Amino acid sequence: MVMTKEIEIRDVWTYNFEEEAENIREIIQNYPYVAMDTEFPGVVARPVGDLSNSELIYQTLKCNVDMLKIIQLGLTFADKDGNWYEGCTCWQFNFKFSLSGDMFAQDSIELLKNSGIDFEKFEKYGIDVMQFGEFLMMSGLVLNEEVKWVSFHSSYDFGYLLKTLTCNNLPQDEASFLELLHIFFPCIYDVKYMMTAVEGMYGGLNALADILQIERIGPVHQAGSDSLLTAQTFFSLVNKHLSGICDDSKFKGELFGLGNNHTKHKAKAYLNNNNTGTNSMSVPINNTNNSPQVQYYNNVHYPPQHQGMHPTTGYGYHDDFQQDMY
Repeated sequence: MVMTKEIEIRDVWTYNFEEEAENIREIIQNYPYVAMDTEFPGVVARPVGDLSNSELIYQTLKCNVDMLKIIQLGLTFADKDGNWYEGCTCWQFNFKFSLSGDMFAQDSIELLKNSGIDFEKFEKYGIDVMQFGEFLMMSGLVLNEEVKWVSFHSSYDFGYLLKTLTCNNLPQDEASFLELLHIFFPCIYDVKYMMTAVEGMYGGLNALADILQIERIGPVHQAGSDSLLTAQTFFSLVNKHLSGICDDSKFKGELFGLGNNHTKHKAKAYLNNNNTGTNSMSVPINNTNNSPQVQYYNNVHYPPQHQGMHPTTGYGYHDDFQQDMY
């Protein structure tokens, strides 16, 4: 069980990045369970055209991750029994992000501001994402079957990590995405998917924590706190409802809403219920003729290079996806 003690969520900026990166390299061998959460600028668009419901799920993920930037990443480390490292066990990486120069859904940014995120500091001291990608590639955290990544409803989270690792847009189709995902992250557990094995258990991360009687450490909608809560819910769920065993044959490598597992229809229902609130103008991603067509949600901030390309009024951004995650 996870021990009760004071837990530090350590913020990482450009000025302490190298020191904290080295600290993580030193503990990964003995604390190989890595709970992860990201914060990102919302969902700003959806693809349109001749796509099946199954294709639409992944293509919506792809078009948003390709266009947007990761804002924050939380990593929490534990051993196989759920014990924290005795020093700092949770790091919160803060990436360079500009409210004037980057695209985002306004509602999502307001949510993060209300959770205490200071975007002026992110613009001034945020970590360069390419520098972080180099660290991640060489850290021992990826391409390593001994490292167990724990997440919650994490297709977008892993999408941003794959974009960071490859310095490229996501693969064109879902099968290629999953193949690449399992190369970089050979062992993944998605707690949202694992919940479906327990009758009557549903909801987001906060709801699960309430069911399991786990108290959050730190502010909601910040990646460090959410990664800590993800770690706690994972070990508690396994111990209380899965007989103390995380069955790899059932759970390893499965993501809620992607792949061929039974949760695909639930993600499909989400999309079908959230297909309003877009403007009526369809444009190619990156404004190239060969790119997929997308519809942009309204209440989206467009950076200067995109101004004049899209309408800026309409129905407002839907944050049901975020509510489901939390």
